[in-house]
Amino acid sequence: MIAIPAYIEQAAPVDWTQVQSQVTALQDAAADYGPALAKLRKYWDQQSLLALLQGRVFVDDATLNEAIARQVPADGSVQALTVASHVNGRLDITATTAKYGDIELSGTIDEFVHDGDTSYMVYHVRSKNIPQHGLMSWIFSRVSLGMAARFAGDLGIPEQVPVKIHRDTVRIDYSQVLAASDVGQAEFMGHRLVDMLEIKGATPQDGGIEFQTELHVPDEVRAALVRAVLAGL
Repeated sequence: MIAIPAYIEQAAPVDWTQVQSQVTALQDAAADYGPALAKLRKYWDQQSLLALLQGRVFVDDATLNEAIARQVPADGSVQALTVASHVNGRLDITATTAKYGDIELSGTIDEFVHDGDTSYMVYHVRSKNIPQHGLMSWIFSRVSLGMAARFAGDLGIPEQVPVKIHRDTVRIDYSQVLAASDVGQAEFMGHRLVDMLEIKGATPQDGGIEFQTELHVPDEVRAALVRAVLAGL
């Protein structure tokens, strides 16, 4: 005879009807959110979504430089473009060109904003050895798009990105590029991703940039996003 432990003998009987009900609810939720999650997964992985829900997203320089590299055409005058973030708030930018060699800029990100249809970056140049404004405009347009790509995926290589330079202040408006992109059209539970996400600022730190974010969604959508995180997206 096999002895049955007392804790098993005294355990409450399993309510299989309740278990089946829970399983059905999970299956229904997966069916409801499945297509939306498939779109969401294209832009935000589990780690990114968790950081967005917490309001702070840290992106290391290596990841930023990979995104920026995708903005640099193979046959262009700029051969390489990289950034380096520092704990004092400085963001250094280095562009390698065939004509001028290495071009270096150093400065601070005064603003990095996305709010609805408004998306722009303001960079204050502290030092530079750049030969012309036209090249500086191109460099900053690529850097800003590379930073935005962390939230929006690959934005392609647009021909025109509005850039205004006034003395040592550079303002890059990437709102039109973002609106025309895939993420600009993507929705989750009836809400556009570009409307759900607000980016309030970006602060260079040692080895990367921390973005201050906020998600503007109804409670039921936030709950669905939390479930997506818990389920591993």
